[in-house]
Amino acid sequence: MSFDRQPVLTGSLVRLRPLTADDLSGLQLAASDPLIWAQHPDRQRHTPQAFRRFFDDALGSGGALIAEDISDGEIMGTSRYHGYDPEASEIEIGWTFLARKYWGGAVNGEMKRLMLRHAFRQVDSVIFLVAPENARSRSAVEKIGAVPDGRRLDGGGRDCLLYRVTAAAWKAAHRDV
Repeated sequence: MSFDRQPVLTGSLVRLRPLTADDLSGLQLAASDPLIWAQHPDRQRHTPQAFRRFFDDALGSGGALIAEDISDGEIMGTSRYHGYDPEASEIEIGWTFLARKYWGGAVNGEMKRLMLRHAFRQVDSVIFLVAPENARSRSAVEKIGAVPDGRRLDGGGRDCLLYRVTAAAWKAAHRDV
């Protein structure tokens, strides 16, 4: 059975749906603030050229989701499923960013809850790879219950902190899976 990496997931604040080529301008606008990328390995991602590389990679990944504001349909950001490993019963969630106006609220938590709930229908474990210097992302994954579980190289060969959420821990904490 294959993992559906591009479902439509709807919460009270955010709707996640498959990324399409038509989303380029809206997502680029959401990503245009340099502060979004200040702790990221690619600090230039706010520029049109760097963002286009990110967008093309996301589109080609087959796992990218666009985050839309339920209230008005505005593109808020994106996230992605990656690296489904049926033998390990594991998938990665990553490449997440939100426009700064959505920081500090409930949007990221709802996005991750929707994605985790979907993932745990099929896998036993979800991982997050975070650059060691990205304190903001480390805090965000810890907030949703991910725990440190060593280190791993990401797809670009960079050393990352590995965080993990297991289905058992998620179900015990949320009773909704």
